[in-house]
Amino acid sequence: MKIIPAIDIIDGKCVRLSKGDYATQKTYNENPLEVAKQFEAHGIQYLHLVDLDGAKSNQIVNYKVLEQIASKTALQIDFGGGIKSDADLQIAFECGANQITGGSIAVKNPELFQEWISKYGAEKIILGADVNNRKIAVSGWLEESSEDLIPFIENYLKKGITTVICTDIAKDGMLEGPSFELYQEILETVSDLKLIASGGISTFEELPKLAELGSEGTIIGKAIYEGRITLKELEHYIIQPC
Repeated sequence: MKIIPAIDIIDGKCVRLSKGDYATQKTYNENPLEVAKQFEAHGIQYLHLVDLDGAKSNQIVNYKVLEQIASKTALQIDFGGGIKSDADLQIAFECGANQITGGSIAVKNPELFQEWISKYGAEKIILGADVNNRKIAVSGWLEESSEDLIPFIENYLKKGITTVICTDIAKDGMLEGPSFELYQEILETVSDLKLIASGGISTFEELPKLAELGSEGTIIGKAIYEGRITLKELEHYIIQPC
């Protein structure tokens, strides 16, 4: 299972929110590159980089942070937040993103998102399924759509998507444990899916459980920044999963 730390960006700084609420912003480091280098130094290969300013403003904002991390580390970066147009997508890839995650765009402009899947392929385009009460949320989680989670995922698998990041918003940043039952239901219902679990990771012991369910990867945020899971533990897991 891939270990994928998260760096969320507001005003160029590394922050975390609780349940996606911008009013709960806590800044952990003013230099995201420094954080990314720490991850890399402990054997981590992947990074989930989210432009929270972009998610709120509906256009990519913190692309300079992406460019800096991509040019000064070897981390494989999936980038999301505010990618709403061909121009945004181009900026993300030109600044070094290996993959982009599309959430709001997949709901609000499915035709364009389908074009991206067809043009760039499933290796480059990830579906973001951010869910609240089993409904897909959009626009930095500030809006709830009418899309039901599992049909939403199944629809995009038919269109060529293979990897989905599913974040349970009610769990995100709360350090109360992930939605094991939700992920199990998705994996049992939807076949041939690479599911990346996100939201609520609080202890190292939860990682093997997610791996047992069949998760392709897991995104870890606040648990790292609050010292609940150490980078040494993650390094050991990557070397020898347990």
